[in-house]
Amino acid sequence: MKLTVEERPDLAEVEVAIRCPAIDRRVRAIMTAANAADRRLMGTDEHGTFLVEAADVLYAETVDGRTFLYEGDRVLESPLRLYELEDQLAGTEFIRASKSLLVNFDAVRGLRPQLNARLELILANGEHVVASRQYAPAIKQKIGL
Repeated sequence: MKLTVEERPDLAEVEVAIRCPAIDRRVRAIMTAANAADRRLMGTDEHGTFLVEAADVLYAETVDGRTFLYEGDRVLESPLRLYELEDQLAGTEFIRASKSLLVNFDAVRGLRPQLNARLELILANGEHVVASRQYAPAIKQKIGL
């Protein structure tokens, strides 16, 4: 792979051009990373309202009708419903893991099969979340199993 970076002060925003013989797994990964680079999510906690980079969020979960963003050691409440977050994060590494869970696949460090065809996902911060059997095949496909 050849990488060329050209600094141009006359440009108003970053422009990314990809030249390739065919769109393959590597090209898709580059496209996903570029799409995710500028995505921010809003969340609140007892200290106020914050904008966080989508790439820093490990997972999003709905509990009792409220949606939470888990970012390392911080938990923020999102004003969006999970399906709205999923739409906003389309084209990134976020994948649906259950009816109430979206996981940033870049934060997944390991997988462990569970009973009833479910998958346990081990995240970068050491937390474990469970993917339901309905969504497990898509996760397996994403890693090439």
